[in-house]
Amino acid sequence: MVKLEKIDESKVALEIEVDEETLAGALDQAYKKVVKQISLPGFRKGKVPRFVLESRFGPEILYEDAIEIMVPPAYEQAVKETGIEPIAQPAIDLVQLEKGKPFIFKATVEVKPEVKLGEYRGLEATRQIREITEEDVEKNLQQMRQQHVKLHVVEDRSLEMGDVAVIDFTGYIDGEPFDGGQGEGYSLEIGSNTFIPGFEPQLVGMNIGEEKEIEVTFPEDYHSEEVAGKDAVFKVKLNEIKSKEIPELTDDFVQEISEFETVAELKADVLNKLKEQEEERADSEVKFALIDAVTEASEVKVPEILIENQLDVMMADLERFLRMQGLTMEKYLEFSNKTVEDLRQEQREDAEKLVKKDLVLEAIMKKEGIAATDEEIQERIKTIAENYKQDEEAIRELLTVQGQMDALRHELTYSKTIDFLVEEAKITTEIVSAVEKEEQEG
Repeated sequence: MVKLEKIDESKVALEIEVDEETLAGALDQAYKKVVKQISLPGFRKGKVPRFVLESRFGPEILYEDAIEIMVPPAYEQAVKETGIEPIAQPAIDLVQLEKGKPFIFKATVEVKPEVKLGEYRGLEATRQIREITEEDVEKNLQQMRQQHVKLHVVEDRSLEMGDVAVIDFTGYIDGEPFDGGQGEGYSLEIGSNTFIPGFEPQLVGMNIGEEKEIEVTFPEDYHSEEVAGKDAVFKVKLNEIKSKEIPELTDDFVQEISEFETVAELKADVLNKLKEQEEERADSEVKFALIDAVTEASEVKVPEILIENQLDVMMADLERFLRMQGLTMEKYLEFSNKTVEDLRQEQREDAEKLVKKDLVLEAIMKKEGIAATDEEIQERIKTIAENYKQDEEAIRELLTVQGQMDALRHELTYSKTIDFLVEEAKITTEIVSAVEKEEQEG
């Protein structure tokens, strides 16, 4: 028997009763476990009769183990019966534990809060498509040319703007070298503004083998507090000069880098792809706008534990990103002069918004009965298998072993819920110029 008491929007107490027969069975199991550790005069270890054990130590000697046996399955069954969705481990309090009587305990647990949904059908949204221009196509083609640039060693002139300089350098502050201020054989494109402001222009005019002292001032907002705002001197040696040759946009170049035969064909393809990308961007923008709208219109008190869990995820994502950049969290904190708690506090508002969005979307899923079908899950597995060139069953087995099947089902259901919002919405499409789009976003 289960009694449910609502404490607040996201906390309930379950009073759970376990019958005498189940209690008796649990005490029997507890005795078999405990007696193995007991030695009494006149009995071999592990062979003390239960009535002797209980008369010597009291029946309470079996209670702790009996509780461990009874509570988990009884709590799990109570959760199923009441339909609550726990988001944390329960706090267990004993109410009654006596031989010959039902075992009663109370489980107080935080649960997913109730969501008071705002209007989510018939929402209005504008799908803005930025016009793709000839300038966009040319910019894309220019990037292709830059990606296939060729470098040629130059020996008969000094360094010019746009060249790639291969340099050795050591930086000094107050006459002392500083961490991160050294490099050997470093390739630096002059004019790329990769280095400290004022560094690259001072290299122009240098000749191969020449050494030079360059004076610069680190920006006040430089990522390393150790050198921010300070004057520095770099001793630089120019080892090599390379000039950049950007290939001409010709039919030959097009054939070399793509499956097309002519510049005209490549331009047409670039135009189509840019339009497709813009369509996808606009679709995503509408989805985010609809999610924001229904979240804003809904009411829910977000539990602290869910915010903290989301912050844990965000911090783990940041740490992975830093590792990809060759940084550790410790080094990043040192550079930014912040603590982990500072970072969590900065992201707290975003974390709360993300949790609220998830809770609102889940409430819509339940109300509308939206769920991923087995066929849809199989189709997604098929896509994953094709992308990784693996067997479908192997992918399914891997996801099952890793415990990811429920996550996959939830992801698909989440996506279907967003699609449902789009289908129910009143969406108008508007073509805007690049300037208009920039003004709106700026």
